Amino acid sequence: MPAASPCALVIFGASGDLAKRKLIPAIYELARQKLLSDKFVLVGYSRSEISDEQYRQECREAVQKFARTKPVDDAVWKRIENATFYVRGEYGSQQDQGRLHDVMAKLDQKYGTSGNRLFYLSTPPNTFAPIIEALGKARDADSKSWERIIIEKPFGRDLASAKALNALLHQYFSEDQVFRIDHYLGKETVQNLMVMRFANSIFEPIWNYKYIDHVQITVSETLGVGTRGGYYDKSGAMRDMVQNHLFQLMALVAMEPPAALDAVSIRDEKVKAYKSVRPLRQEHVTQFTVRGQYSAGEAAGQKTSGYRKEKDVPPDSRTETFVALKLFIDNWRWSGMPFYLRTGKFLTEKLSEIVVRFRSPPLTLFQKQCESPVYPNDLIVRVQPEEGISWRLNGKVPGGQMNIKSVALDFLYKSAFNAEPPEAYERLIFDAILGDQTLFIRGDEAEAAWAVIDPIEQGWARPGVPPPDEYAPGSWGPKRAIDLIELDGRRWLHSGDGEAEPIIACSL
Repeated sequence: MPAASPCALVIFGASGDLAKRKLIPAIYELARQKLLSDKFVLVGYSRSEISDEQYRQECREAVQKFARTKPVDDAVWKRIENATFYVRGEYGSQQDQGRLHDVMAKLDQKYGTSGNRLFYLSTPPNTFAPIIEALGKARDADSKSWERIIIEKPFGRDLASAKALNALLHQYFSEDQVFRIDHYLGKETVQNLMVMRFANSIFEPIWNYKYIDHVQITVSETLGVGTRGGYYDKSGAMRDMVQNHLFQLMALVAMEPPAALDAVSIRDEKVKAYKSVRPLRQEHVTQFTVRGQYSAGEAAGQKTSGYRKEKDVPPDSRTETFVALKLFIDNWRWSGMPFYLRTGKFLTEKLSEIVVRFRSPPLTLFQKQCESPVYPNDLIVRVQPEEGISWRLNGKVPGGQMNIKSVALDFLYKSAFNAEPPEAYERLIFDAILGDQTLFIRGDEAEAAWAVIDPIEQGWARPGVPPPDEYAPGSWGPKRAIDLIELDGRRWLHSGDGEAEPIIACSL
């Protein structure tokens, strides 16, 4: 592994849920694996009035509760704890940012961090602009040390705001200093998707519309919005999940082979994939999209009175908690082949997966004896909860009859490598310290994704467009989402009817 240079990591929003659940445990895991420099400093920055000691105690509790490996190594944590500090300040305050700058200068002298800075914006989107502006004005533009900034999603709420945020960033930081994070790109299976595609000759010749019937991408959650109704109602499933997580997965499936395994080449191909998505005309948006809102009910041990009755959600809200899309990528590789995407809250199962469904083989050999068609082959890339890849083939059931059943060849990270895959934030924070942008989103990439989303949002806002369909908690969403694919003669891998795949019985 490459060696990480000395640096100070500043977490804005240090007292927030993301910092406690993901960022602090990821820093501990990096230290445990000896991937951090001995000259490393952690600085928390937020509006809470707490001392260094109180912040260190909060960090210790977060590691004890959320660290991937247990028990916590006290010696490792002590090294981090001794170099952990806290600065209280308003996010957009030039005076407070100047005070942070002074604290960092003193820590550079004491801990030898060489003036290298990694700023992590783990804050609500409305604070991004004031933080960036205050940071930019306080920083020393002539410094020989490196400075980088990590920005959490969502990056804007439409194309115009994404362009404005990019313009603001580029006033103070060059593009190679900006790391727009989507934690899905840090997951091992997502990274393995490129290896599977481009390092195995079995897939590349058939990775196109001639052999693949369609692609399904599902990211489903079993819980509702909880106490985040006020935030969620301003975004919805489309902005919160599709524009980033699902589109990143789609781009990795659809992209052309990059010229090299570097950040520029890979992100160039992802941008081309987004730009090839067929634009949806506003008047046709209901033909290719489905919106849903969960109704009253109970699932996964959680009761709800319905989305519109959640805390801080307007009673007449038209914000979607479920969305399904049918998209086409108009290039030579994917001509005419649909990509079906769906995501939602309060669904049957928590999972994130890609299903590549291949075209059915010629049935001449079996059609005289089989009443049902032979199953198509599926390649299933599971991102969570069990990271791995499954290849579904047809096999004969043992016995005297010609019974055919779909069987799976499974590859799971746990069993294949006898180890838990690292958390996504471990990889992404480490890459940011190294300056490797491969698994981060480039500015024009974010804009290209919003260019696909904006016409859909505008179509939903047209007069006369019906509100989101209601669906029961614990289901797979509105019935129209099932119709979206079944009216094309296809079917979601998880369709919600509870039926197992039947064995195809053939008489000899």
